[in-house]
Amino acid sequence: MDARAPEAATSPGHPDVGRRVAELTTPVLLLDLAALRRNVDAMAEWARGVVDLRPHAKIHKCVEIARLQRRAGAVGATVATVAEAEALVAGGIEDVLIANEVAGDEKLRALARVARAGRVMVAVDDVRGVDLLASAVRDGGAELGALVEIDVGMGRGGVRGAEEALRVADRVASAAGLELRGAMGYEGHAVLERDPARRRSLAERAMRKLLGYVAELRRAGHELDVVSAGGTTTYDLTGPIDGVTEIQAGTYALMDSGYLDFTPRFEPALFVLGRVVSRHGDRVVLDCGTKVAGVPELAPARPRSPSLALRDLHEEHALLDVVEGPGPDPGDAAELVVAYCGGAVNSHDAYHVIEDGAVVDVWPIVAPGPGRRAVQGG
Repeated sequence: MDARAPEAATSPGHPDVGRRVAELTTPVLLLDLAALRRNVDAMAEWARGVVDLRPHAKIHKCVEIARLQRRAGAVGATVATVAEAEALVAGGIEDVLIANEVAGDEKLRALARVARAGRVMVAVDDVRGVDLLASAVRDGGAELGALVEIDVGMGRGGVRGAEEALRVADRVASAAGLELRGAMGYEGHAVLERDPARRRSLAERAMRKLLGYVAELRRAGHELDVVSAGGTTTYDLTGPIDGVTEIQAGTYALMDSGYLDFTPRFEPALFVLGRVVSRHGDRVVLDCGTKVAGVPELAPARPRSPSLALRDLHEEHALLDVVEGPGPDPGDAAELVVAYCGGAVNSHDAYHVIEDGAVVDVWPIVAPGPGRRAVQGG
């Protein structure tokens, strides 16, 4: 099934809908709808018959994008926070995995509220955390699925031993309101490995560890339907492994300059539009920097035009060199492929969705990260 845009603009009254890109007030976040569709369809086509897709929405934080992915065949969505789960469930994404442990009274109350409204799973790695979840869902009159998180090499969340995994699984299985759905393990230590052979080796070793734990839990009598893993640079390494049921890749839909060298199947769909505020010879300065284009994780932002090359990225400015042709003058607009999708998206409130050089819609960015909005207690 192909991803399709909404038949009508979701923000038809927005003053920027219908404007040409070059007319927009800068800096502004642009989403190329055609490129987004191609990325979503490419991943869905690859996964069909291989593995289920549960794309990570922490990257795009957008209900409309999650709907496109769902229509293309995704089984649901992955999120990082309760606030993201709340926004997606309210937007009609009915099956959501919070791929992190959750703690804190307000967040646990919010989690129970979300679990009453949709099918929600959450990662667990500690019996004490399981007890907190069980108390929250009991008090909130909810039911919640749980995946035992396995540390497959990152040294972050996840149980560190088979006995610990069994204790956590047993505690979930015995808790009213909780259902043990499966296990997850994110091979994050492999996704940024530049050597393809070593990246494959690291990812496959991580999945052997994950599946080994799954086998131990099944031998102990636990039914595990979900085995979740996979990132944008490892989806094609972990997804085909027998026993992995779903992958959580997220960046592929938007793409940034850091991941482009790893995943040639996908193309940039996310850009920051800036305007030239100063030019001296072949040096051009735009009114956009790390605050809106993302702090470089793997590679700096890239000019969309091949006639420009990035010299440096400051907080408020991008310094470009004209390498071909006359280049832009003060007042002209120019686009950058963002350095890091997650950081750039979290710095904006909305996407200006573009087709054929014009804005066709404005899509809200939901559940902004820490420091911009707290989870509402309830």
